Amino acid sequence: MMTKGKSNPLEIGAELPQARAQNQDGELVSLGEFDRGYVMVYFYPKADTPGCTKQACSLRDSFSDLTDHGVKVFGVSGDSVKSQLEFQKEYNLPFDLLADTDGRVAKAFGVPMRLTKFPARQAFLFEDGKLIWKDLEASTEEQASDVLAVLSKENR
Repeated sequence: MMTKGKSNPLEIGAELPQARAQNQDGELVSLGEFDRGYVMVYFYPKADTPGCTKQACSLRDSFSDLTDHGVKVFGVSGDSVKSQLEFQKEYNLPFDLLADTDGRVAKAFGVPMRLTKFPARQAFLFEDGKLIWKDLEASTEEQASDVLAVLSKENR
């Protein structure tokens, strides 16, 4: 069962939410501080499940292309800090995974939750703190190529 909660999905042009959560190392990350360059925030239901692993590995495998465009990547789920660390280590993920255990980050982005703790698979791309692209039914295996296609259009 999917519920929207009280949040509305972010609209193009919206500011990067000032949401905060601990990363896989237990460090507090404030997304609003990343207001220069490109920031990609993607949500996935649960670490180390088939679709979520494909999505994360898609971004991992294209990470050098993404960073060549100056993209900072953050993955977000309702998993614990420990689960995020295990997921990151198991798949050699070179980006931060945020433990949104209370759902505040998902709410700030307007991401619907399933069974109150599993965010829908969605992705958001910001440039200089403003939303320029969103995918409300984010791909798994094609996540990186979708973002790179947007970046190539932006840089023409």
